[in-house]
Amino acid sequence: MEFEFMQESKTLVITPTAEIDHHLSEKIRRKADYEIQRHMPKKVVLDFTKINFMDSSGIGLIIGRYKTVHMLGGELEIENACGNVKRVLEMSGISKIIKIINNEEEINEKCM
Repeated sequence: MEFEFMQESKTLVITPTAEIDHHLSEKIRRKADYEIQRHMPKKVVLDFTKINFMDSSGIGLIIGRYKTVHMLGGELEIENACGNVKRVLEMSGISKIIKIINNEEEINEKCM
């Protein structure tokens, strides 16, 4: 499996488990949209703990899910991004519109 979904109360956690490129981002987009519409969560968390690489298609994936969740009255957060993923997020300016949270223990272990 290239991604995992977990529903907790009104939070949907999406955890990609492979590099986010054009092909995987399309799979995640379809499944995430289905899960978002099915559960109508108040918060969607994109957990990048298991990701070491993301290209620009990942930015499109994030912005699209942000728009969908925002339109439904919810919020989107990004968690545990480091390395290449963190650089791509910083260069894109995505942190200006989407909250990015890093669990220091997980990030220190992953990024070292």
